[in-house]
Amino acid sequence: MRMKRGRLPLTALRSFEAAGRHLSFSRAAEELFVSQAAISRQVRELEAFVGHPLFERLHRRVELTEIGYKLIDRLTRSLDEIDHCLSEIQATPMQSLVKVSVEPSFAGSWLVPRLNQFRTLRPDIDVSVDVDPQLVEFRTHEAEIAIRHSLTERSWPRTQSVHLFDTSVTPVLCPALLASGPPLMEPADLRHYTLLHEENRDGWLCWFEEAGMAEASPARGPIFPDGALAAQAALLGHGVALIDPLMVSRELREEDLVQPFEVEVPWGAYWLVAPDLAALSEPASAFAAWLKEELGVAQAKPT
Repeated sequence: MRMKRGRLPLTALRSFEAAGRHLSFSRAAEELFVSQAAISRQVRELEAFVGHPLFERLHRRVELTEIGYKLIDRLTRSLDEIDHCLSEIQATPMQSLVKVSVEPSFAGSWLVPRLNQFRTLRPDIDVSVDVDPQLVEFRTHEAEIAIRHSLTERSWPRTQSVHLFDTSVTPVLCPALLASGPPLMEPADLRHYTLLHEENRDGWLCWFEEAGMAEASPARGPIFPDGALAAQAALLGHGVALIDPLMVSRELREEDLVQPFEVEVPWGAYWLVAPDLAALSEPASAFAAWLKEELGVAQAKPT
């Protein structure tokens, strides 16, 4: 027997879906701009409505019950379909816009310097770049596609992903700093230079280990939140940065930066991520095709 639509507890279902997706009442409250108590109350009311517990309340966390998993799967897909339909309705045919969520390092070091090339190729498409280190939820008004880097992940929940390129890191510095400092004849000579770090010091630890200097301890030097800033600091002569050569291929070709050693350490990969890669809009498909082609050209060019 079907339930009358007028009896559907829509507010409670929305609260439960957000809490189940995040497995957190507090994060659901932040997303829906309500209090955590309101989320908790709505979930309790929904559990009373269906006559089954939807969450297991554990110490400082919650887990979905079997019935909760069944409901969240159908509910999330249904809300995503509604969201997609509304987005299509809101889109105006006269405006071609693709919204892209990009990690800061890739945006600053590689994408933004080349965006004018895409605009020359497709002047009818505007690109809206959202710089965000976290993967978006792909909901209304958010990005249609995302470019993400990960050391280990190959897929993300409720999305599809396609591999763009593998990354590695190697030391780079500006020629002026190299000319004014001690000669870099072997990796051990880097101890005389300021080392620039991205997020933490793990990168340099891995690189020294790969270079046969596992005992090296890069415990000093400034730390930057992303690779683009570390590369900019290297260009300014502030020290030696660990950067993927592809991210600074132009600077290496033009000798604004130099790579003193051939040692490179694998450092994950970049991925193109979307809810459904086969259902991208024409602007998004055009941007994704240009991105993959441009990356292929960049990888083929010698640095």
